[in-house]
Amino acid sequence: MTTDARTTAVVATAYGDPDVLALVEVPLADPGPGEVTLRVRAAGTNPVDLKRYSGAISSDPSRLPMRLGFEAAGVVTAIGPSADGSPVAGPAGPLSVGDEVIAFRIDGAYAADVVVPGSAVVPKPAALSFEQASGLVLTGATAVHALRATGVSDGDTVVVHGAAGGVGLMVVQLAVGAGARVIGTAAEGQHGRLRELGAEPVVYGSGLVDRVRELAPDGVDVALDMVGTDEALEASVELVADRHRIATIAGFARAPELGIQALGGGPGADPGTAVRDAARLQLVRRAEAGELTVDVVAVHPLAEAAAAHRALAGGHTHGKIVLVP
Repeated sequence: MTTDARTTAVVATAYGDPDVLALVEVPLADPGPGEVTLRVRAAGTNPVDLKRYSGAISSDPSRLPMRLGFEAAGVVTAIGPSADGSPVAGPAGPLSVGDEVIAFRIDGAYAADVVVPGSAVVPKPAALSFEQASGLVLTGATAVHALRATGVSDGDTVVVHGAAGGVGLMVVQLAVGAGARVIGTAAEGQHGRLRELGAEPVVYGSGLVDRVRELAPDGVDVALDMVGTDEALEASVELVADRHRIATIAGFARAPELGIQALGGGPGADPGTAVRDAARLQLVRRAEAGELTVDVVAVHPLAEAAAAHRALAGGHTHGKIVLVP
């Protein structure tokens, strides 16, 4: 591959709503030391992608045009030189051209091709399609962090708010796999899927605490909030006595006031970097064994990234929305 190679990528041309997204031609450099080139087959979308160009995090004009996307699944097409004489490797070992892989955490996944650090690359589970694989790791690592931070284990009763969302579905599967009893809040149309995964669904809204107590008269051990609404946060502190066993990945503003754990990239939150990095191979193994799946609810071409993000911004998606070149 020559240094004047080109590819296509989605960029935010300004700060604002999804209409600022455009598919453009960009340079594709040769992979450098310790890097590989990935032919992207699918890229997972996540709410944090929206935040990056909405102005919620920063509005620094020097960051524009901004490449987007933290996770992708695809095929290794080129490998850079070794930095120290050993083969370029990921967490699972040396990488080769033709390997089917997942890359996370990377920058610029919304593209036809992307150059990424070998250290960000793990094997794609054969049990998952490329579309499913592109949505495995960010949601899965977030779920692992939430369960680890609150000490979820066999015999616990766990309430998951937003159980039918991308992260929520991962939390449900991992918590059930750990032997916990899971009660998940979701719209009624998603209750069948939650039951299939081993959870007991309840509708959110007025009377939520009473509905949960009716299901779990002996009490709730853990509450995991995936949505950040006042209802989810207030129900959690009413249901769970030990506030260290309540965690939110979205309600960052109220977490200090309520004395609960905030996890992820929000202000004052625990990023859990080491836990999330270590979770990658665990998630791959679990998916390969058929113990984890990814619900893909929509697939859009890169040129329709704005439409995908409008659906994300609505906040009512269930499972993953994926982009494909």
